[in-house]
This record gives sequence, C-alpha cells and structure tokens, in this order.
Amino acid sequence: MGPGLKPRAAPVANPLNWVCKIRGPGKDFIRLGEIYLIEDIKFDRKIIADTRENEETRVAIIERGRLAEIFIERMWDNQKAGEIYKARVESVVPGLNAAFATIGEGRNAFLYLNDARNLEIKPEMEIIVQVTKAARKNKGARVTPRISLPGRYVVLVPNGSETGVSRRIASEAERKRLRKFAKDLKAAECTEDFNFGLIIRTAAENVDEDALSADVKSLIKLWHEILNAAKLQNAPCLLYRDMGALGRVLRDEVHGDVDEIILDNHEEFERVNAFAESFYNNKPEITLYNGVTPIFEYFNIEREIAEALDRKVWLKSGAYLIIDQTEALTVIDVNTGKYIGGDDMRFTTLATNLEAADEIARQLRLRSIGGIIVVDFIDMELEEDRRTLISRLEKAFINDRSRARVFSVTQLGLVELTRKRGRPDLRSVLTRGCPFCSDNGWVLREDTMAMEIKRFIRKIIFTNKCEALLIQLNPTIADFIKSSYLRVWQDEFSTKIFIASAPDFAWEKYRVEIQGDLKAVEYRARQLEALS
Repeated sequence: MGPGLKPRAAPVANPLNWVCKIRGPGKDFIRLGEIYLIEDIKFDRKIIADTRENEETRVAIIERGRLAEIFIERMWDNQKAGEIYKARVESVVPGLNAAFATIGEGRNAFLYLNDARNLEIKPEMEIIVQVTKAARKNKGARVTPRISLPGRYVVLVPNGSETGVSRRIASEAERKRLRKFAKDLKAAECTEDFNFGLIIRTAAENVDEDALSADVKSLIKLWHEILNAAKLQNAPCLLYRDMGALGRVLRDEVHGDVDEIILDNHEEFERVNAFAESFYNNKPEITLYNGVTPIFEYFNIEREIAEALDRKVWLKSGAYLIIDQTEALTVIDVNTGKYIGGDDMRFTTLATNLEAADEIARQLRLRSIGGIIVVDFIDMELEEDRRTLISRLEKAFINDRSRARVFSVTQLGLVELTRKRGRPDLRSVLTRGCPFCSDNGWVLREDTMAMEIKRFIRKIIFTNKCEALLIQLNPTIADFIKSSYLRVWQDEFSTKIFIASAPDFAWEKYRVEIQGDLKAVEYRARQLEALS
C-alpha cells in the first residue's frame, strides 16, 4: 500500500462518485478496483535551470517529480514576448481590421486595430508596441500598443485606467486592502499628462504598502526611460528587453511555494540567491549543481523532453493518448490500451477518462499547445458521467497560467476546449520538417542538434581532458556547426575540435571518432576527409 493511503472499512455507496471525489490535484493515484481514502500529499515544486551554455538557456518546472513545463531561450531568438519596440506601420488592412508593422528583422508584426484605442493607425506612422505573441512558424509576432510592465508585485499599464487584483488572492479582506492601495496610489501619482492602470500580482499578498509603492515607482521610472529612448531613436528599434528566461520563470510562472531551485552556473546561483531573498515569502533551498553530467541529463529531464515530442503518451493505468498537432487545431484521442479495468464497464470508462483529463491538461501545458483542442474521450452513456468529466477537466487547468476554456460534450461525443497561446509550442521550438520526406515528418532542428552535441562535447572534455577530439555526424549538421559555432566552442573549451561529415549517418546520429593527442586526432581527421 502506497504512502498516504488508508483502507476504508465500509464499502462506498457509489464507487463512481467516490473516484471523482478522491482523484484530484494534489492527490495520489488510486489503485483501480480497490477503494482507498487518500490523504493530501504535499505539492512539491522545483525549478531546474540549465544555464551553462551561452547559446541557450533552458528552465524546467518540476511538479510532483514530473516535468510540468519547459522554457527554452536561445541567444539568436528575436522578437520575444514582453519586448517593447518602436515600430513603423507598413500597411493597414481594413478587411482584416489589422495593421502590419516592422519592428526589425523577420516578418512584419501583426497589430489588431481594436487594440489601438484612441489611436488612428496610418501607414508610415511610428508607434510604441509590445510583443504579446512571439513569431512562430510562418507568422510574424503579434504586437499591441497597450503596454504592460511587470514588476515584482504589480503590473503597470501606462495610459491605462484599470485596477485589478489577482484572482489567486483568495482573502476578500486582502483583496479590498490591495484594491484600495492601488486606487489611492493612482490618485497620488497620476497627472494630466500621465495616467496608468495597475494590476496587483499574487506575490503582493500580505506585502506592506511601502514595498508595493516602491515597486510601482520603479516601473513608472522605467516607463519614462523607455519614452526617452523612443524619442532618441528611429523606428524600427528595440526599446526594452524583459528579463531572461530564468528571471521570467521565477517572476511570472511560479505561484505558491517553491521547494528548491537547482542551477548549474555559479553566476546565476549568486543572482538567484539575491532574487529569491526578496521575491519569495519562504525562500526555497537554492542548490548549485557541479556534476560533469549535464544537469538535465542527470535529473532525467532530457528523457521527458524527448517523450513530450512523441504522439503517444502512456498513462499509469495502461491507457494511452494520441496527440496530433495540425496548423488549425490539436486533436487528442483517448484509448483504453492495456487497461482492462474491472467488471463494471461504466467504472472502467469513467476512470480512464478522468485519468486522461489530468494528463491532457499536463501535456498541453508541457508542450505549450494553444488554440483549438478537440478531445475524443471514450464514449460515456450517462449525462452524469459527462458532467463529471467536464468538471474534472476544468479543475485540471487551475494551475495553468494560460487561460483555458472547456466546452461541453458535442453530439459526436467530442470535448472542445481552447487554450491561450502565450509562446511557441515545444515541437516548433525543437523540430523542423523532415528534409528527406518533403516535410511529411519531422526531425530535430539544426540548432537543437547543435546544443545537444555541445553538451555531449562538454561531458567528454570534462570527463577526460584532451588536446583534441574528432566528431563524426550527419553532413547537414556538420556544416551548420562549422559555420555557426565551431570557433566559439574551441575557444570556450580550450580544445581543438574537428568535425567530420559522415554521409551514411542519420540526421540525429553522431559519435566521437577519436580523442587525445592533437597530432593523432588531426591525422585521423585528414584520413576521413580523404575518404569522403
């Protein structure tokens, strides 16, 4: 019997209602066919950051021992969400109720005219905008002239008028206090020339007014600095860049207690220590990882990321999901798989669907899938069971910062839901269309492969110091690394690195051919070059 489980002496009158009651967020997984009382289990949360590589930062949120969310930021990414630009309007398209503006490199940004209240958008005009959705696939970034500047406790909305308090603050007395503070501060700070809105964040709960006021004033100062920069520069130009991936996760993505933050970089360790001291009410344990094995590999996160790219997702009971992403929508199919359940078909079907609902919410968050999602659950005859499923699915999204709406079961037995797109989905970040089958399949992107190979090289060099090493890999990947990274990597590792193309290697295959003395490695590299 697992931890936190107690056998129940008397039988439960309605097993289906009992399953619905005890299987929820923060509860352990029940053993089907047996009835247990489930005690609350601590909701453990960790943040693990891979920041050793200059080219890429990866931050993982671990909940209940499993990967819940992954954030990936690469140094060559541009037009990230939260960045503020001075843009130039290229065209206005009344039929789309939109305008297109250039904010720098890449495709023109998309601006809804409804977002530009009290502004008459015209071609060639210059305007300050903020990226709300990063560019993805063949679409440019989405921008808005409604700027929001997030701070530690509040979000400042220049030229806005709203006053709001985070819904996650449950105490009505605390909500009234914070709302009154926001109104009083606005009355004191707003002028004829400058008005602003305030949104009070969850972190502001039980924080004294001096700290809140200081946060607001620092954001007002930041906004004036952005305005001054806009006066001095011509469009298009970047005016403000938000915190890096790790800082944004610590500030925006995590609500409630964090048990531990684990980092593999000493500079980030010092920075995060100072940040956590002031940001978290209960400072989490902050650990510096110094192992030779890359941190994501050591904590098995690499395996979970790879699994998040698979179509098939196995559930604990033996059932499984099939997740298919298309341009228009995402389709999820629920199958009983290896799970045969007990004698009661109704119990088996509902138990499988409830387990699938929890995993679907996790997968959408993990894969950063947004837009329209259609789920084909196993058919249920009773309306009561359908209502139970919808309720369970709604509760599964409670901890998701991206707003999700769950609709009722359609006449075809499908469940429709929508989830707000906040950033590119995981598959588009890590993969590209397969060059060998006319994009019918997918392979890891060249930059994704390059970072994987760099971590592999780091592990080799740290394990066994050598003058030089020779790596064989697919020709396309070899050419990409030679042109983009090779010289920088050699300087960083103080090691001569030879790259050899192997035409018979699959896209994702690579290996160390030889390592050690420079002359021996160089000789082998010339041999391979002569053979190719």
